[in-house]
Parts: sequence; structure tokens; C-alpha cells
Amino acid sequence: MDAAFLGLATVVIGVGGCLGYFYFSNLFLDKVLYPASGPNAGHNINRANQIRPWLFLFPAVFALAVYLGYPVFETLRLSLTDRDQGGAFVGLANYNQMLSEPKFWEAMRNNMLWLIVVPACSTGFGLLVAQLTDRIAWGSIAKSIIFMPMAISFVGASVIFKLIYDTRPAGQDQIGVLNAVWMGFEGGFGSVLFLKAFPILILLSFAAVVAYVAWLIWRSGRTTSPLMWIVKAAIVIFVAWLVILSLGSILGVTRADLPYGEPQTWLTLPFYNNFFLMVVLIWIQTGFAMVILSAALRGIPEETVEAAIVDGANPLQVFFKIKVPQILPTIVVVWTTITLVVLKVFDIVFAMTNGQWQTQVLANYMFDKLFRANDWGVGSASAIVIMLLVSPILVWNVWNARKEMK
Repeated sequence: MDAAFLGLATVVIGVGGCLGYFYFSNLFLDKVLYPASGPNAGHNINRANQIRPWLFLFPAVFALAVYLGYPVFETLRLSLTDRDQGGAFVGLANYNQMLSEPKFWEAMRNNMLWLIVVPACSTGFGLLVAQLTDRIAWGSIAKSIIFMPMAISFVGASVIFKLIYDTRPAGQDQIGVLNAVWMGFEGGFGSVLFLKAFPILILLSFAAVVAYVAWLIWRSGRTTSPLMWIVKAAIVIFVAWLVILSLGSILGVTRADLPYGEPQTWLTLPFYNNFFLMVVLIWIQTGFAMVILSAALRGIPEETVEAAIVDGANPLQVFFKIKVPQILPTIVVVWTTITLVVLKVFDIVFAMTNGQWQTQVLANYMFDKLFRANDWGVGSASAIVIMLLVSPILVWNVWNARKEMK
């Protein structure tokens, strides 16, 4: 059967089925189950109105139960069984095996690295672009260009960047943009500027930004709950660790002896190749962050900005002390949304390195176990780990959204 005809038939049958369900279920409720006639007409109308919302919600609830609820319970069940033993119950043996594998801890370490870098960079660049493009005449065009990567699939973006990172043997023309640029460095002033000073500046900026965000979180609102004090203290300790890590990385950059003038296989360089993969997701997610934060910046009352300018605040003070605190809830929402994407990242790693050269992440580890090793026990256990990591952020987002609606 022709694919276009099959797709059209699916849409027609699906839409027609939904309309038929709503019409006939409503007719059955009002005419058969609780008719609005006879001595109990008032009671029947009230009961019908109580049942009607659930009747209309039933298709969505049923779909969620089938496509979300059942897979969760089935995955949990499979994580407690062993395929080689005919599906016998083995308790936490799969989790013990998973925790004993170096690849799992490599995936956990890399996921944590992604969680630190990608949301911070995407949100930071998105906020910077949102602020700058609102101040220029062709800002809408710039926003459209920056948002364009959102229309590209993760695999498509991975193919683009794989060409950028492409490596040819020494003596041949480099078609990869990064190697073509790299070959131009010979250890002179340009090498020091771009390969030493620029990375140091980025690391210092990162340390300053995370420290500033932690300071804003620490001083935001009055905290009376001991739990909130513990959470804030944990954030401060985590940020202090990030700052120390950044300063240590600066020391490593200054001492690094770089192989100037030699083509590099960028995706095989341990540790650094993770950052080359992260660039792809940052490139895509910056457009999302820019759109949301641009709307938040436009929602700031002009009176507060004008009052700050009258009081003598410079543009940086207006931005960091007036605008950023007012849109901090939006920044946190954008940050957590990108964090959810990072926790489930799979396509980029699978298409570019397939988890080789110390780039494994949890989703790719799960795929390897389920579909390559045919080990549904450990694969399901890793899926449960991903779900446990994602769930607190989802719960927090829902709780925060409900709090803002009140």
C-alpha cells in the first residue's frame, strides 16, 4: 500500500474514531445511562455532568497507561529477571552487575559532565543572545538564524558536526573545518591567543557565572525550612567544587603541550571529545533558551529599568542586578528543561562515537545492553536509573508550575 495513502487513512480513521467516540459516548451517557427525563431527571443530569469529564479524559488516560504506565512497570519487572534463566526472578542481581561494570560508571560520569556544561552554556548563550538581539534593528533575523538548528534532528546535527570534526592524514587537504583551522596554528601568537588565552577566559567566565547563579539562589527569598537550608548549602558546596575544577582546568591548559600543525582525530581524544559532542546539543538548545528568555526579558516592567538608569546604574548593573533577578524563575525552568534533554541524550553519542573513546552515556549504555548484548535485565536496570534521575526534575517542574499558577 502506498505510504501517503496509508498515512492519510490513519489520520482519517484516527480523527474519525475520536469524534465518533466523543459523540456516541456522550449520547449513551445522556440517553441511556442517565437520561434527562422522568422523576430522577435532576439527579441524572448531575451524575452525567460528574462522569462526563472522566468519559472525555478516558482516551488520554488509557493511552498514557498503555504507552507510559505499562512500560514502566514492565521495565521494572524485567530489571529483576534474567533472560538466560528463562525470565527467572533474580532480585537485584542485575543492578549489582550494572554497578560493577566500569562502562556504567563511565556513562554516569559523562552524564554528570553533560549536566554541568550543556544546561549552563545553552542557558547562558541563550540569555546573552536574547539580551543583545533585542537591542539591534535586525534582531528578529538574528533570532531566526539562531533558532534554526531547533528544526534539525539530533542525528542530522551530528552528521554536520562529524564533517566539521573530520580528519584526513597529514599532507592531505583537510575537509574538516576544525582541522583546517587547527593546521594554521604553529605555536605563535595566534596559537597562544586562541588555544591558551581563549580557553582560560571561557573557564573563568564559567566559574564566575555558576558562582553568581549560586549567590542569587542563596539570597533569594527568606528561608525558614531546615530542608531548604540544606539544599542551599548543597548548591554552594557543588558550586565551590565546580569553581575549583575550573581553576584546576585553567592550570592544565597553561601547562598543556599541544601538537601544533598536526591533524587531530578530535572524537578520539578522551575527555575532550565529550566537549566536542556537547557542542552539538548546545548549538541546538541555545535557540530554545533564547526564545523563552527573550519573552521573559520583554515582560520585565520598564519602570524598574528606567528607575535603575535614573539612579545611575550602568548597562551591566541593569542587566545583572535588575533584569536577571526578575527572570530567575524562567532561567531555572529553561535550565531544568534542558537538563531533562541532557539526561536522555542518545542520538548524538550514538551517531558520532557510539560510546567509544570514553564517551559512553546512560541512554547509549542502555541501548547497548538491550539490543547488542541482548541483556534485558541490565538494560532495564539502566533504564530505571535514567527514570530515577529524571523523575525529581519532572516533579519539581510540576510543583513549581502549580505554585506559580496559585
